[in-house]
Amino acid sequence: MRLGGRLSGAIEVLTDIEARRRPVADALKDWGLSHRFAGSGDRAAIGNIVYDALRMKLSHAYLMDDDSPTALGHAVMLRQWGLTPESLAQALEDDRFAPPPLSDAALSAFSTRSLADAPLHVQADIPEWTVASFEAAFGSHWLTEAQALAGRPALDLRVNTLKADRPKVEKALAEAGVIETAIARHGLRVPPSEGLSRLPNVTAELSFQKGWFEVQDEGSQIVADLVLPTPGEQVLDYCAGGGGKTLAIAAALDNKGQVHAFDADRKRLAPIIERLKRAGTRNVQVHDRPAALQPLEGRCDAVLVDAPCTGTGTWRRRPDTKWRLTPRNIEERQAQQQEALAAAARYVRPGGRLIYVTCSVLPEENVSQVERFLADHPAYAATSAIERWTTLFGPEAPTPWSGDGTTLTLTPARTGTDGFFFASLERRV
Repeated sequence: MRLGGRLSGAIEVLTDIEARRRPVADALKDWGLSHRFAGSGDRAAIGNIVYDALRMKLSHAYLMDDDSPTALGHAVMLRQWGLTPESLAQALEDDRFAPPPLSDAALSAFSTRSLADAPLHVQADIPEWTVASFEAAFGSHWLTEAQALAGRPALDLRVNTLKADRPKVEKALAEAGVIETAIARHGLRVPPSEGLSRLPNVTAELSFQKGWFEVQDEGSQIVADLVLPTPGEQVLDYCAGGGGKTLAIAAALDNKGQVHAFDADRKRLAPIIERLKRAGTRNVQVHDRPAALQPLEGRCDAVLVDAPCTGTGTWRRRPDTKWRLTPRNIEERQAQQQEALAAAARYVRPGGRLIYVTCSVLPEENVSQVERFLADHPAYAATSAIERWTTLFGPEAPTPWSGDGTTLTLTPARTGTDGFFFASLERRV
């Protein structure tokens, strides 16, 4: 397919997403199934256009004075992919699969409008009602932080130290262009792709099948590291999901001690079994029923609560969720977070630590939840997350957001990672 056909395909997908309010991954999959003539390169290019359009949906629409899928698709070409109106017209010329050309009004708007004149939430590419939360989280830097959530993400990998080290994996993936992560101690990164290019399929590599590495965002690696697992400890990953942090903690323990992986959602937990086998872990027990955790009550050195959240820190990877988020979603997640923290706290031993993590940047889900838990559980006290950070990563590492040094927030703008919140609460009695 030429560029015109790919742009038309992206516009069809964007139209489907808008009309049916469905996840972008589902819309792209259905488009591929109904257009089997499209090759993998075509599907990847269409996906790039769709994701880029959704990441910067508001600012694209403002500059085009048009929020239609056609306008958004063309805006990607003109703003993000470096084409000019003239070069785009030339690329689409004589392509019978190309979409209709932009209207004169949209072209005129694009040539005369300045994003600096747009409302701040449009410049930020976030829902207007979330501005207050971003201001509360980041103060005068909120616009920069929000805009960074509209960029393309990198592909991050965590070296499985049970089977390999960074130089070994770096050599195996040399053709993928991996570099060492700036913060995570066992991380490698494939920088974000540009334009039509796509990220390599590293899970097809033999080194992945051998268990030498896992795909895991650097931010997720960092918060698992901040748990400070020590060989011989008993650790409970209370909301384990697919097991990314469980695997990281098990490797940090060097197969000594025990990691218990639990999730109330059995479907989310299912992939962990195959991942554990591939990684060569021998110190992980997987539980899918709360009753199985009863022997752990008051005995765990660390309990990690990677709580259900709105996922605002992952908007670069899932930009469609940005536009479906509602205040009710936050309220629902807050209730789930409070429930998870209260339930997980019973497994922490005196002197042990309860770790609270979200992939959100909203204070309603982060600092506010920590404050509420501490008010309701006087046996717990927050400990300094920034001290942990400096101890693990050194004073030269990029510094995360932290209001008072107690909790911290990772962000694309500040740490080059997805957005993550971290707090460590020690049980004193």
